[in-house]
Amino acid sequence: MKTKFAKKGDTLIVSVHGRLDAITAPDFESECAGRINGGELFLIADFSGLEYISSAGLRSILQIAKKLRQRKGDITFCGLSSMVENVFSISGFATMFSIHESLDKALLDRER
Repeated sequence: MKTKFAKKGDTLIVSVHGRLDAITAPDFESECAGRINGGELFLIADFSGLEYISSAGLRSILQIAKKLRQRKGDITFCGLSSMVENVFSISGFATMFSIHESLDKALLDRER
């Protein structure tokens, strides 16, 4: 898994490529937690490069969301492949989080 962070206004964009599984989820969670501890409140997770997500990946997302919400922040997702979108739907994440088809649409929604 590779992550890339970029800042747009008050929003931190994290682009994830590869697999978010039991091996990579702790690093993803740690990287995001470090940014949140540094003051970031609004994250957009661009999953257009994400090939696979496991239950460990879902748990790391929940931990990140919990940390953000404790600080009055939020996380939004975009660019989900059909497999990742299916996992989000089955797990209930599709109703718990805001999901957009593209980064541009997620940023537009964030600006409102």
